[in-house]
Amino acid sequence: MTPSLIFAAAWMLLANVLAMLPSTDNYWRRAYILMASGVPLAGWVFWQNGLWWGLGFIAAAVAVLKWALLYFWRKLRGKSG
Repeated sequence: MTPSLIFAAAWMLLANVLAMLPSTDNYWRRAYILMASGVPLAGWVFWQNGLWWGLGFIAAAVAVLKWALLYFWRKLRGKSG
């Protein structure tokens, strides 16, 4: 197993553990950190393992962060709600 896949698995485990812990800010700080660290990690997975592993990691990350990504996208586009 390549180092990028080991880090991707650790990132997924960390994301799931962080989602289970209580939060006072509705998990936004954690979501932003996970998004910021997930993007370069996805690039590393694509570079080291190819298209299908990279797409698999992106799909898994989106499944974990789906609501955070939806609200973040709306915020970027200027639509709150």
